[in-house]
Amino acid sequence: MSEIITTYEPDNSLKKGYLSIFSEIYNEFKKNRWLTYQLFKRDFFALYKQSFIGVLWVFIIPLVSVGTFILLNRSGIFSIGDINVPYPIYAILGMAFWQLFSTGLITSSNSLVKAGSMIAKINFSKKSLVIASAGQSIVSFLIQLTLVIILFIYYKIAPSAAILLIPLFMIPIMLLTLGLGFIFSLLNGIVRDIGNILSILMTFLMFLTPILYAKPSIGILARITNYNPLYYLTSVPRDLVLTGAITEWKGFLISSIISIFIFIICLVVFHLTETRVAERI
Repeated sequence: MSEIITTYEPDNSLKKGYLSIFSEIYNEFKKNRWLTYQLFKRDFFALYKQSFIGVLWVFIIPLVSVGTFILLNRSGIFSIGDINVPYPIYAILGMAFWQLFSTGLITSSNSLVKAGSMIAKINFSKKSLVIASAGQSIVSFLIQLTLVIILFIYYKIAPSAAILLIPLFMIPIMLLTLGLGFIFSLLNGIVRDIGNILSILMTFLMFLTPILYAKPSIGILARITNYNPLYYLTSVPRDLVLTGAITEWKGFLISSIISIFIFIICLVVFHLTETRVAERI
């Protein structure tokens, strides 16, 4: 009687083919839609449940930042530059797009660490945690957008009809946020300093990117801005709302393509490694 030999092989992408990864990811997204929504709802209510002033924090942060720059400009310490609209509208609209990125990245990078006990006990798609956490930034953006509309009414200025295209122009910056969120959530599980580093880095990048001031025309900051994708992803939607025109299509298109590539690469890396997340968190 011949001996039966059983060979066990790892169920990995080398055997299945890497193209099958995208089919797996799509099926996971489809299967976990309800879970992602429930996690999003849980995070949203937990964020403001025990806060005294609750959702008002979404207004306070940009107002403090804008007020600081107005004070610096009037004291002659810092020049905001040439802006054709009232500065509060210009700055708060820019901050809304910026915080769509920064808030989303920070919350998504902390998502796996905060759900450590849940990950250790339950087997589910960890992508849902990252997506649900990043989704909080969209809620904050919509709330800040109401503040911008109030300012338009106060200054008796009508926004461009292109404001209706905001959801379309939000896609590239959200893809970049999610892509980086996937990677940094993994890194934060290994090195817990990542969360603190990101908070500091976001503040530094905000001042380095022309969000609260006009793009400089000369100097080292002008050269840095030309190669800063965050500038195009935040300023182009703002210009579209304020003027209805886009003067830097090329930079926005290149930045959008970069965002798509970063999202795809980071999503695939996260998909291939998320089965080992519980070992590290």
